[in-house]
Amino acid sequence: MYYYRENGACFASLLPNLPLPKSALPEQDTPLTFLFDMPPENRRASFCVTDPRQLTAPESVAWLDPGRISGTSPVLPEELSLRIARRTLRAVNIRHPKWRDAADPALSPRRKRVHLLAVGDVGGTMLIGLKLLGGDCIETLGICDLNPNTVDRWTAEMSQIAWPWDYDALPNVRAVDQEHLFDCDVFLFAATKTVPAVGSEVPDVRMAQLEANRAIVEHYARKARDAEFRGLFIVLSDPVDPLCRAAYLASNRGADGRWDGQGLLAEQVQGFGLGVMNARAAALAREDARYRSFLEEGRSFGPHGEGLVIANSIVRYDDAVSRELTERVKTANLRIRELGFKPYVAPALSSGAFSLLLTLRGQWHCGSVCLGGVWFGCRCRATPAGVETEDLVLPDALYERLQETEQSLSSIL
Repeated sequence: MYYYRENGACFASLLPNLPLPKSALPEQDTPLTFLFDMPPENRRASFCVTDPRQLTAPESVAWLDPGRISGTSPVLPEELSLRIARRTLRAVNIRHPKWRDAADPALSPRRKRVHLLAVGDVGGTMLIGLKLLGGDCIETLGICDLNPNTVDRWTAEMSQIAWPWDYDALPNVRAVDQEHLFDCDVFLFAATKTVPAVGSEVPDVRMAQLEANRAIVEHYARKARDAEFRGLFIVLSDPVDPLCRAAYLASNRGADGRWDGQGLLAEQVQGFGLGVMNARAAALAREDARYRSFLEEGRSFGPHGEGLVIANSIVRYDDAVSRELTERVKTANLRIRELGFKPYVAPALSSGAFSLLLTLRGQWHCGSVCLGGVWFGCRCRATPAGVETEDLVLPDALYERLQETEQSLSSIL
């Protein structure tokens, strides 16, 4: 193992000749970052290490089950193994053009400034949830919409929501213009060009929105690049997972159209769509004893839509039951449409507001994160060492389903 130090920061690496000043092994409590060297285009620039094999292997859905990661585990000093076990080791790809930014995420314990683009059905409902529940981790909520009357309406309504005699307990909601959208810690993209009408015969409503919403998210991803935005870029619009990839790629293309790595880091982009699928699975499990194991042992994976994978149990996986539950979850929103309504309330809260609050609090949530260039929904959390994805021992039949979803997502963009 080789050690380096630059501007007070300490690094470890298996690479012997990095262009950094050499150093001795730092003391045990000193923050330490592991530097590796991989092609940077289709992977995170940094992450929280949960298994030594992640330091040398290509990133993929296999990382959800470390036992399936290719290659042998590198031999590490006990000190680094302890840091991995404690989830305090951040790995950074030194080949990434912005590796120093990835190594220094500028974390702050203060409450965050959150900006929301588009206060429609989803955005407005999510705004209510964040206003009521986010006082501990959100300082201000800035809202922006193409319709100025919508912004005026929501700022007025939100200003009139307060606990009596405790008027500063809830986050303040204010208008924010286009020029200052990225003067924040978290940017929430909830804009959508069109949603198929209730009663339409579109077979997959979410994918029907891809081309229309892709142009919008790419526009704002480029604005994030121009603003040198270092916060979280959260996608809520459908289809969530492909739009995450579209945003990442658009922000990292230079004037010549080629990837240059000067935009959003892959770990800055996260999709919030899986939360409501997980909640729908739980609702069905409460109603039907065949799915009851999901409440204690189940997991949800993959996208908000086609390719979703619901596992009835990680320890007692039943493929037939899990596929049945998955199909019921995927089509649960159609029941709301049959009643004549757009199904946006549960997604706005379970996927939107709840996922963001859990993220800001460093708690486990359902999020779509980059795994080998594909944004893949899984159980994850934000840590001081980077995004951590849950380690699991996946049954073969379940892992095969995840691989199918990974291949399907990779073919979309």
